[in-house]
Amino acid sequence: MMKRRGFTLIELMLVVAVIAILATLAMPSFQDRIVREQIVEGMKLADVAKPPVAAMWRVAHALPADNAAAGLPAADRIVGNLVTSVAVEQGAVHVTFGNQANGAIRGKTLTLRPAVIADAPVVPVAWVCSGAAVPAPMTLHGADRTNVPARFLPLNCR
Repeated sequence: MMKRRGFTLIELMLVVAVIAILATLAMPSFQDRIVREQIVEGMKLADVAKPPVAAMWRVAHALPADNAAAGLPAADRIVGNLVTSVAVEQGAVHVTFGNQANGAIRGKTLTLRPAVIADAPVVPVAWVCSGAAVPAPMTLHGADRTNVPARFLPLNCR
């Protein structure tokens, strides 16, 4: 009698099942990575608001109350593929995600707050993301309205 070579249908189905289980386990971490990349990409739009806020602090030792005080367009006019608005509020920059952003962050806000040394002759401004630690002699200004889930925050924001 001749021996058949190859795999049986059951063996092939087991291999497919194992691959499907491994793919199911890998999917959440892959999606988290995509969302984190979208947050980093969207945060680049905050670079529009940071220089005017820092300049006002250097000149007047005061932070702008809103976009108009910072010399910026209205919050809903600073938009991108992943961002629906960039708002300045008491010096803090609030980036709201939307448009083509992942559903997990659509409508969520991430805040960048200025950290300053009040009595320094040269007035540096450092930007602190969400709940990140504040550099030692500096104080934070503005409210943190971040409501993006912590697992999606970039490492410098945790």
